[in-house]
Amino acid sequence: MSQASEPNHCTFGTSKRARKGEPFVWLTAAGLAVGISMAVGLFLLLLVKGTNTFWPRRIETFEIKKGDSTEKFYGFVVGTSERKDDTQVVHEEVKIFRANKDVYKDAFFYVDTAAIVSRDSSAKVALIQRLSDGPAMGEPLSLVSKDGRTGASDEYFISKLRETIEQNKRQRSAIEKIEKHQIGKISAAQEKLGYASKAGRISPQEAATKRAQLDAEFLRLKAKADELRQEMSGNALIYRLANGSERSIPVSELLDVYAANQHGFLGRLGEAVRRGWLFLVEDPREANTEGGVFPAIFGTVAMTLVMSFFVTPFGVMAAIYLREYAKPGLMVRIVRICMNNLAGVPSIVFGVFGLAFFIYFVGSAVDESFFGEKLPTPTFGTPGILWASLTLALLTLPVVVVATEEALSAVPRGVREAALACGASKWQTIQRVVLPASLPGILTGVILAMARGAGEVAPLMLVGVVKLAPSLPIDTTAPFIHAERKFMHLGFHIYDLGFQSPDADAAMPFVYATALLLIMVVISLNLAAILIRNRLKKRFAVSSF
Repeated sequence: MSQASEPNHCTFGTSKRARKGEPFVWLTAAGLAVGISMAVGLFLLLLVKGTNTFWPRRIETFEIKKGDSTEKFYGFVVGTSERKDDTQVVHEEVKIFRANKDVYKDAFFYVDTAAIVSRDSSAKVALIQRLSDGPAMGEPLSLVSKDGRTGASDEYFISKLRETIEQNKRQRSAIEKIEKHQIGKISAAQEKLGYASKAGRISPQEAATKRAQLDAEFLRLKAKADELRQEMSGNALIYRLANGSERSIPVSELLDVYAANQHGFLGRLGEAVRRGWLFLVEDPREANTEGGVFPAIFGTVAMTLVMSFFVTPFGVMAAIYLREYAKPGLMVRIVRICMNNLAGVPSIVFGVFGLAFFIYFVGSAVDESFFGEKLPTPTFGTPGILWASLTLALLTLPVVVVATEEALSAVPRGVREAALACGASKWQTIQRVVLPASLPGILTGVILAMARGAGEVAPLMLVGVVKLAPSLPIDTTAPFIHAERKFMHLGFHIYDLGFQSPDADAAMPFVYATALLLIMVVISLNLAAILIRNRLKKRFAVSSF
């Protein structure tokens, strides 16, 4: 009986200990559920707020009390809030976007709901996008051109207005191509000619001849650009404000005219998609509160890819040495401790290191060795995308090293011994057996490194990111890849919009849209890496796993 009761006693003790551990399991599951809920909630918030930025809202005519009189203006409500007056009475007020900063000074207006006399959305009002002073709101009256005046009641008014706007867009694009690319190449050639003349690689007579040719080409292109501007002048859109006053906008300043009140749900949905696309492909304007974020997207992706190009081989080589070649001892333990501590160093410290080492030390040495004729103007001795990528490569190096070591250790010992038994050397075993089997784990580390590097902002502020970059790091000007150029980044763009923008109210919707876009870019990069990892995992699967 005693022998039969012992197993029961042991089982009871084991189950008792198991029951004691169950609350901690449920607590861990609850923590995971809370974390996932917070992440999903944040994503949904950004999704709603970000997409709402591009939704065309119906424009209303507001009539409000202003002392003994009333005032009328066009606008739409973008938010509501409550405030207390001196007597602690709560008042509800609405935030109205009424545009026309050139008329009202402020595009946003706060008004007490009790002061609103009437609201009407039946007027044929349009939101007019323009190059400067932000959007305008008004009722289009007529289009003045060299061919005459076309009234809004004319059946060809909308089509003619659209045609004129598209024609001016093409002309602005042609002017930009001339000034930014063709004249830009001439400026670069003049700069190189000056450096060559300074270094004595070209005679003064030959330099003068080439400079005269470049000046003549510059004057020809400038005259062509001025001719295009002259063709754009003379056209204007006349519109009326809610108070009855009329104003005009040169068509050369117009980007788009859209009357949301005259469109249904599908029409406004199409307009929202169009605005979202323009947000992705256009350059920013109006202190980044208007336009798009294409340079920031390009800079973020390019910097992340260059960072991965540097961190992956060095991280993998370091992990191979530590795991396969280094003899266990004090030095290896110190290196691993330093690697783990390096992962906990604040990112801004890496930015300071990158500024001191890569820019002031390495960059200055490169300038003295290869760009001496350009000094004292630095070429690589100034922040740029190359130094930013190297700085973030150092920042994410511990992630790749640790992940690679774990992947290498997961390869079964029997696989290694089988390769060695077949006559392979140690390096051949690592190269042809261990590394292919470890690639999924290595790519996991690279994915984590890309996710962290793409979202970092603090170090980039010291080593290359700027508010507005006039040129991309890659363009059609030789040598086509300009590693020394500064760049824009989505993370810094969010910071700039949220904390440095001169118009916080106008910038706030773009903060949500840019944050959503940054998450989507990071997810896209990670998904691409995950797909590659899964294909490699199927290809190099080891049966003994």
